[in-house]
Amino acid sequence: MSLVYRPARAQDLATADALVVASINDLTTRHGFGLMATPSAPNFQLFSLRDDPDGLWIAEDGDDILGFVWSWVCGNVWFLAQLFVDPAQQGRGIGNELLKRSLEHARKSDVAHKALITFTFNRVSQGLYIRHGLFPKMPIYLFRAARERVMEGLREPPFDSIPIDDNAATMEKLAEIDSRAIGFTREKHHRYLLNDPAATGVLLCSGSDCVGYCYVSSSGHIGPLAVREADALGDAFASALKMAADRSCENISAFLPGTCESALSLAVSRGMRITFPMLLMASHGYGTWTRYLPRNPGFM
Repeated sequence: MSLVYRPARAQDLATADALVVASINDLTTRHGFGLMATPSAPNFQLFSLRDDPDGLWIAEDGDDILGFVWSWVCGNVWFLAQLFVDPAQQGRGIGNELLKRSLEHARKSDVAHKALITFTFNRVSQGLYIRHGLFPKMPIYLFRAARERVMEGLREPPFDSIPIDDNAATMEKLAEIDSRAIGFTREKHHRYLLNDPAATGVLLCSGSDCVGYCYVSSSGHIGPLAVREADALGDAFASALKMAADRSCENISAFLPGTCESALSLAVSRGMRITFPMLLMASHGYGTWTRYLPRNPGFM
C-alpha cells in the first residue's frame, strides 16, 4: 500500500492517541525519563476537529496510522498541539510532510504568530521547527509533589475565588485577562473547560477587582492560569495550590515557564520538584509569558 496523507476523522483519534502515547514513551525512555505518557480519551482533539477540522491530519499506509498532526487557531495565534510519527517509521519524511500541511492551516488562517511546546531534549524536532521559523523562547518545567508535602504550612489563598460561568460578563473578563497574558482571547477553550467535569475554574479576585483566573483538575493539576499583571502571578499560583490541596488527590502538579520567577520560587518552597523539561518555541515577536501558566503542551 502507498503512504497517504489525509484529514483526520473522528474515528481516527483514539488510534492517533495511542500512537502519540507510544511515541512519547519511546522518546522519554530513550532519554532516561521512563514512561511518561498514558492513554486518555481524545476529548480536546475531538473538540478541535469539530471546531476547525483543517488542523488535524494523519499519515496512513493501508489501515495503519503512521503519523498524526494536530493544530488549533485562536485569534491571531496558530498552535501546534501534537506532531508524532510511529517510532518505527521515523526517517521517512513523514513528520515534515505532516508539518507542511499543518503550516498550511496557519497560512489559511492568516495568523500573526505561531507557537508550540516540545521536549527540551528533542533536538531533531527543534531543528525542523527552526527551519520553519519557530525558535526557542523559554523553558517550561513540569513540577510535581505529593499533596501532603505541598499542604505543610500552606497559607490561606491570597485571592478570593468565584466559580467561572458562561455568562457574557464573565467571558468578557476572561477575554481581557487572556489578551494581556498571552496576546489573544480563547472563549471557545474556556467553554470547553466549563464542560469538562474533571476541571474546576475560578476567577481570582481582590475585593471587587478581578485579577486573573485558574483551573484545577480533579487529579490535582493546575492550569491554565492567567493574571492581568505579572506581579499578581505568585499570589495567583498560591491560590491555585490551595485549591488543589483541598482536593482528594495524591499529587499536585503544574507547568511553570522559566520566566515566571514568583511561581517557580513558590513551587520549590512548597517541596515541588522538576520532573520534566519542555520548551516553548514560537515565531518572531511571540512567547514571553510572565502572566501565564499553561495547562499542558497540547492545550497550552
